[in-house]
Amino acid sequence: MVHEPLAGNASRADESPFVGRRHELAEIRRLLTRTRLLTLTGAGGVGKSRLARQAAETLRAGYPDGAEVVELAGLEDADLLESAVAGALGLRETLRPTGPVLLDHLRDKRMLLVLDNCEHLLTASATLIDRLLRGTSRLRILTTSRQTIGVYGEQLLRVPSLTIPASDEPPRKIARREAVRLFADRAATVRPGFSITADNATTIARISQRLDGIPLAIELAAARLRTTPTDQLLRELDDRFTTLTGGNTTAPPRHQTLRATMDWSHSLCSPAEQHLWARLATFPGGVDLDTAEKICTGNGIERDDIIDLIAGLVDKSILTTHQTGPTTRYRMLESIRAYGRDHLSPSEETTLRCAYCAHYRSLAEANRIDQIVPDQVGRFWTLQAEIANLRVALDSCFTLMHDPTAGLEIASAMWSYWVITGTLTEGRHWLDHGLAIASGSDPARLHALWVNALLALYQGDPTSARTAIKECRALAERAGDESALAFALQIAGVAECDAGDPTKGYALLEEARSHHRTLGDVDAVGLNLYLASVYYSATIPDKAAVLGEELIALCNARNAPLFRAYAQFGVAIAAWVQGDWRWTEAMMRQVAIPWAVIDDRWGLAQFLEVMAWTADARGDDVRAARLLGAADAVWRAIHASPITVRYSEESHRRCAAHSRRMLGNRAYNEAFRYGARLGLDRAIAVALEDERALAATAH
Repeated sequence: MVHEPLAGNASRADESPFVGRRHELAEIRRLLTRTRLLTLTGAGGVGKSRLARQAAETLRAGYPDGAEVVELAGLEDADLLESAVAGALGLRETLRPTGPVLLDHLRDKRMLLVLDNCEHLLTASATLIDRLLRGTSRLRILTTSRQTIGVYGEQLLRVPSLTIPASDEPPRKIARREAVRLFADRAATVRPGFSITADNATTIARISQRLDGIPLAIELAAARLRTTPTDQLLRELDDRFTTLTGGNTTAPPRHQTLRATMDWSHSLCSPAEQHLWARLATFPGGVDLDTAEKICTGNGIERDDIIDLIAGLVDKSILTTHQTGPTTRYRMLESIRAYGRDHLSPSEETTLRCAYCAHYRSLAEANRIDQIVPDQVGRFWTLQAEIANLRVALDSCFTLMHDPTAGLEIASAMWSYWVITGTLTEGRHWLDHGLAIASGSDPARLHALWVNALLALYQGDPTSARTAIKECRALAERAGDESALAFALQIAGVAECDAGDPTKGYALLEEARSHHRTLGDVDAVGLNLYLASVYYSATIPDKAAVLGEELIALCNARNAPLFRAYAQFGVAIAAWVQGDWRWTEAMMRQVAIPWAVIDDRWGLAQFLEVMAWTADARGDDVRAARLLGAADAVWRAIHASPITVRYSEESHRRCAAHSRRMLGNRAYNEAFRYGARLGLDRAIAVALEDERALAATAH
């Protein structure tokens, strides 16, 4: 089966400095030498997530395979847990289900895996963790949860509040307490130059005592110093807490304190700020200004007021800002988001969800990556930034809003995103969900059927694919939908090629291409040209080259560099089969950077693989062996192999055998292992013959 991407994992934005927790970090280190599963528990706002991430950073060097943090707060569907964890680890689904791929990847790893915010996915988390621990021997898992995970062997570490000063401590000692240090650090961000002095130390000590040393409560209170002196802040806290906590004697003190602090912060907001807080709490992936203006207006909030209201929530530390290129995104800590959602009325939520689904339906369509346009990379990163919110929109369409058509349109428009990121299981999850509850033969259902068939083929599930293709063709013919029929024929052609009947497959691809041309669907023609050029390359390289060059010309005319990279790959393979390794190498040099930008691991594995072949053809046996080793590391990471790809199996075997024969077993193995240790970025540089990388490799 050939995997045909058409175009993962964004890093977390920088955060404010980490303060204190030296004892807890030492205890985490100690406990992880004695247990394979450690859970950090504690009340919301106590800092479990920040502590877990800091532990991962601090302990990373002690794990040969590193420490990886997977954030689960924005994931609401337990069925997607495995796929989300695999994606966060950089794995790409190929012909195997996610679970076995994930387990195989971790089986021999000496790694620390951090699963953050498990409590809302407790059963699914426990099942996954138990399976991972049973199937590995050296993996360590650190989780954060308000409840225990409940897996055998689990060790608990309750995360306490930050240390607070005693009432009679001197100013110098007060300033060293963790709660006071955090307060001072956050206060300095809203009042530059702020510090603990002999004059304010006692007041700040009382503030930290009043807040029970809870980090989130301290951060919310410190934000008030923008407009409020410390003495007045203490009086406000005393007055408010006496009222807010006076009637609640059943909740634990820290829960009372955090709730009181949130209530107090909420009361300091204007009514419009309170409403916007509640509405923005529905965005687990954060939101940019444009989206907030489109979705959150109405019922008391004017569009022109959004920017000022957001600024007010940032000033109060309800929102944090995160810069992604030129775009500023606004996020909430999970406890603040949960509080905000509690203040959203049912009627307001219904109105908001309608706007939410409509917006993300338009966003998914406007950012289709399968179109031959200049901004394919930008579209990919837009979907990557919005994926958590898109999941909420999909779930809302299929459940709360009972609008499967909108959900199918979102999931189908994102098909190339599912392929590029390797999250095929997730794509099929949403499509299967929508197809199960939708009926009829409207364009959305037909589109979803052929997309689902394509994803099924990528996953090595031809039975499901053929069922979907058959239904799509029948419905398209009945409805007279020529576009859907053309796509059904196209995917049927791919299925026949994979099944070992290229003659029938080629005929279907050509019939589909003719339909696309008649309809004037240039993007569909481009996809067809790519598929045909790759499939033809092994048996009809001359024709594959012609189709690939046609696609390159189309991409040049439309200034679509990312789509062009895939076209160049098809031409490169055809040239290789024709015996023109120099043209193959020239084409492959142009695909590496576009693929690296979007982290297309499947594409990059093929890039390193083919560059090894051309090195061998040039007579550079050491470089060929090193690139084979580098490619092998990527193939293994995505749990695939060049010998399972139709056009690469023979070339891979021939390259490896020739390099080994020319170098001898010992030298070949040494070069291969060296390449496997290069790391992806350096391996790409070596393949491109970057002089600095080559000099470093030589040493």
